[in-house]
Amino acid sequence: MSIPSLTKGSFAVANFALRRFGLNKIILPAALLLLMAGVVSAAEPLHFKYLPPPPGTIAQSQLVYLSGEAMHGQWRGVVSRKAVGRDADENETFYQWYLTIYAIDSNGNYARKFQAPGKGTALLDVLEKAKGANLWFPRQTAEIVGTAHLMQPGVQQLVVAVHQTGADCGSATLTVFRFDRATQRVVPAVSLANGCQLDAKIVHEAAGDALRIDGPYYGPKAAMCCPTKPKASATLRYRDGKWRLAPAYYEMSVGKYAFNQ
Repeated sequence: MSIPSLTKGSFAVANFALRRFGLNKIILPAALLLLMAGVVSAAEPLHFKYLPPPPGTIAQSQLVYLSGEAMHGQWRGVVSRKAVGRDADENETFYQWYLTIYAIDSNGNYARKFQAPGKGTALLDVLEKAKGANLWFPRQTAEIVGTAHLMQPGVQQLVVAVHQTGADCGSATLTVFRFDRATQRVVPAVSLANGCQLDAKIVHEAAGDALRIDGPYYGPKAAMCCPTKPKASATLRYRDGKWRLAPAYYEMSVGKYAFNQ
C-alpha cells in the first residue's frame, strides 16, 4: 500500500524515531489505521466518465454517499440544462433542466441510475412549446441543496430544490432522495411543496442532521398573491423512524413526490 504525503525515506525515519522511544506499538498502528481510513473514504478516481453523459451542460455535480461511506457507496448527483428554444424578440432562451444520479462502477466510472424528467418520476416537467409563439413552459430551475445524514449515521441523502412556473410565481418543491436497498433504486424519501418559494438549509443537530425550510405560508383559503405569513420557517427532521415537519406550514408527502403542478 502506498502511503499518502510521506516518501518511503521519510516514513523510515519516522518509524525509526518511534521505535527508538518505544512508541511504535502505540502510535504507528493508529497512524496507519487513520491513513487507511482516509484512503478508503477519499478514493474517488481522479478521472472518470458519466455513462451516459448527462443531457446538455452540467450546472452542478455533487458527490454523495447514498449507500454508505465507502468506495462502493459513492454516487454523484448531477444537475444539467439543455436549451430547447429561444425567443429572439425577448432575448430569452428556454432550458429543460435535468437531475441525473449516478453510482460508481467497478471501472471507476459513474453509471446512470436515475434521471428526471423520466419514467416514474415527477421531479421535473417536460417543457412544451406554446402554440403560435416562441415560448416554452413551464419555466424551471433545479438546484442541489446539498447532502446530509438525515436518516442514519454513515448514509447520506441528496437534497434537491426545483422551481417551476407557468403563471404567477409558480410552485417550489424540495425533495430528499435516498437509496432503497430492497429495490436497488433511488427514490424520494420525503418531499415538500409550496407556492412561489421554498428554500432549504442543512443544519446539524445533536440528534442528527435536519433541514431548515423557509418560504411563505399559505393558509387553506389564502390566494397566491397574499400569503397568510409571508416569511415563515419550519424544520424537517427524521426522528424515531418518522419524518416530522414543525410547524406544518408546507405540504409534505412521505415516500413520494408532493407536487401539485
